[in-house]
Amino acid sequence: MNYDNRPTVQKILIITLILNLFVMFLKFGVGLITGSLSLIADALHSVTDSANNILGLVASHFSSPLPDRKYPYGHQKFEALGALGIAGFLGIVCFEIIQGAIDRIIHGSQPVNISPAQLWILLIVLGINIFVAFYERNVGKRVGSPILIADAKHTMSDIWVTITVIAGLIGVWLGYQWLDIVLAFPVAILVFYSAWSVLKDNLPWLADEMAIAPEDIYAIVLSVPGVINCHDIASRGVLGRQTFIEMHLIVDAKDVETAHRVTEEVESLLEERFRPVRILIHVEPQSYKTNNITFGDL
Repeated sequence: MNYDNRPTVQKILIITLILNLFVMFLKFGVGLITGSLSLIADALHSVTDSANNILGLVASHFSSPLPDRKYPYGHQKFEALGALGIAGFLGIVCFEIIQGAIDRIIHGSQPVNISPAQLWILLIVLGINIFVAFYERNVGKRVGSPILIADAKHTMSDIWVTITVIAGLIGVWLGYQWLDIVLAFPVAILVFYSAWSVLKDNLPWLADEMAIAPEDIYAIVLSVPGVINCHDIASRGVLGRQTFIEMHLIVDAKDVETAHRVTEEVESLLEERFRPVRILIHVEPQSYKTNNITFGDL
């Protein structure tokens, strides 16, 4: 049975959406008042935080783990698609930051003016970002939600962006105006790294990469009395969240009832080790011979 974590995911996304909107307005307000490019870039990054929360709510709504007629394997890849949307947003923000920095280098800009009070506001923003990132990541790992984990990574990048921006604005306050433009580039690099991390974590799921080493499955299956061999083992999904296992099983059985009992024991052991998991077993007679544990074996 698959665990439907969507109510928890949606609750966390709503909480973080409210906090991200608050952070976004604070950054935009201070950025417009001071004229800081790096802070306005950081605010754009926070716009994507809020957009990601909304995207996550939509993806979570459609990502039921329960199968139906149209989606017999469940709908959870919608969460991975939502995470890829987050990566896309981050890529756009990276481009906008670099474009804005180059434009200021070429055409120049007005001096940035920052006050101690405005720096304190940014420290409050930083504290909120730290809370959101760790809260979202911990819940995401507990319930196994790719969308929460991806969004937490995005928010974690926001923390480093904000730290970089605050450091630059302190330098501006001390008279080093060039720091605001120079630090826009590492901000862009941090944003790009976040996009790459989200992409790297979710593409294997969408591409049906192996979820469990076939040798591990093979060892468990061969421990069941009545099993002679198994081959063409395949697995996909996310371990601990939603996994599918397929195999061909050679059993020592003279009748269907005995073969069924052996396969039930195999399924029970695999479910105990890898749950939640759906298993498909094709039973073959004793006379069938093969040495291929999985696809690609010689």
